Amino acid sequence: MSTFVFPARTTSAEIELGTVMQPKFGPDGLIPCITTDHVTNEVLMFAFMNAESLALTLKTGQASYWSRSRNKLWVKGEESGNSQLVKELRVDCDQDVVLLKVENVGGAACHNGYKSCFYRKLSLRANAEDSSSLTLELVGRPVFDPATVYKKK
Repeated sequence: MSTFVFPARTTSAEIELGTVMQPKFGPDGLIPCITTDHVTNEVLMFAFMNAESLALTLKTGQASYWSRSRNKLWVKGEESGNSQLVKELRVDCDQDVVLLKVENVGGAACHNGYKSCFYRKLSLRANAEDSSSLTLELVGRPVFDPATVYKKK
């Protein structure tokens, strides 16, 4: 049971049009979070938050997430130095998605060394019925070398 308690969800009208944050965490205790650059609005990454990481983000002003693969709290930049300073936090209409607008300190949001995790695009010729046409094109340039930054312990 989480010790980080957000206001209980009330009526649809209050959730959708009210002024109290009532985040809807899924059955797994997670809420999706989209993170964008606060100046350019470029989508930097998508991750999940739990109540603890959302509370820590609010407390510190530094983006924190829940790592599903590592099953632990993850403060962005704790290993790489590429942190995210929260400039604005929004929720969608039914408060089941969080949007962070951040200052991307260090210039990279992706663990693969790119500014954005969305550094590839699908070919316009892609056809779901022809798997050979499902090719990705690199559209970003690496900002750092992950092999240097994330030294295996």
